[in-house]
Amino acid sequence: MNFVAPCLLGLEGLLANELRYCGITDVRAENGRVLFSGDERTMARSNICSRMAQRVMILLSEFSATDFDALFEGVKAIDWHRYIGVTDAFPVVGSSVSSRLSSVPACQKIIKKAVVEQLTQHYGVSWFDETGVQMRIRFLLLRDRVSIMLDTSGEPLHKRGYRAASNMAPIRETLAAALVELSRVRSNHTVIDPFCGSGTILIESAMKAMHIMPGVSRRFAFEDFPWMNAAVTDKERERARAGEDRDADFLAYGYDIDEDALILASENARIAGVGEKIKFDRRNITDYTDTLSYATVITNPPYGERMLDIESARDLYRVMGRVFERKPHHSYTIISPDERFEELFGRPADRRRKLYNGMLKCQVYMYYR
Repeated sequence: MNFVAPCLLGLEGLLANELRYCGITDVRAENGRVLFSGDERTMARSNICSRMAQRVMILLSEFSATDFDALFEGVKAIDWHRYIGVTDAFPVVGSSVSSRLSSVPACQKIIKKAVVEQLTQHYGVSWFDETGVQMRIRFLLLRDRVSIMLDTSGEPLHKRGYRAASNMAPIRETLAAALVELSRVRSNHTVIDPFCGSGTILIESAMKAMHIMPGVSRRFAFEDFPWMNAAVTDKERERARAGEDRDADFLAYGYDIDEDALILASENARIAGVGEKIKFDRRNITDYTDTLSYATVITNPPYGERMLDIESARDLYRVMGRVFERKPHHSYTIISPDERFEELFGRPADRRRKLYNGMLKCQVYMYYR
């Protein structure tokens, strides 16, 4: 089977390396997605282990279509009966970007009609009640190129299951995991987030350090597929749990000025199973200091489009430049959409990387010298 895993723009290379590290081969990064191939084990492992993929989908077909006839014929050519049973539900969702077929509802109708016609010919029935397993069909039209996919994940992969609730505009788990990877967090690190909010960056750091796979405790859509061997999934979960290091020499500290956010963060960490590794405290950035010999600071400070007006956010950047001191064995990873960040922080980053936080273009500024 061929698979496709979409991701936030800028994470393609990180996701590709992650999948290779998980033992998945034939991996190829493209703009906004990673392609790979494999079997049922690959499907289960990529869903359970990927920290940065948005979803994992079976890539059924790709073809060009500039009119509805071409779209219909391309979809109808797929052997849908290999995946969809006579009672299964098969909703169609998708998007169109820079394509002549720009109406998503119209594309949905054409794709649904093509699938029904192919299944009608195979099963010899004229009506599908769709009361069975949900086999969600996803499509993407990008510059008149059509990708037809079958969703194996169900809920997006950033929904790990540990977020009891969320505060205002939290960072998505997949992006937090990318910041953790860029910061090279390991099992013996001490991580600090001085704007911790609901604790996502610290929780993702702890899970990475302790080798806790993000999907090990949640269910996926593919587990209901009639043709999926449940023993394969069970074995992949056992493999993931066997690799955990719950006794890792890892610690994290989370600070915020919002007491409610700290309570929420503590609860999220408890649900994630890493509560004993993270200490939360109410503290203003102006009071930031650490006496640690080694420290990895990773943070997503509030900014104009999110929680503060732009000038207030820039005042924070100036404070951070003062309190984030140059120290041996200390590193600072900061994500911001402000192009003046380095000027306000007071020194150029040792390394920068462009990422997108949703649709917002950001830079990740890394300081380690």
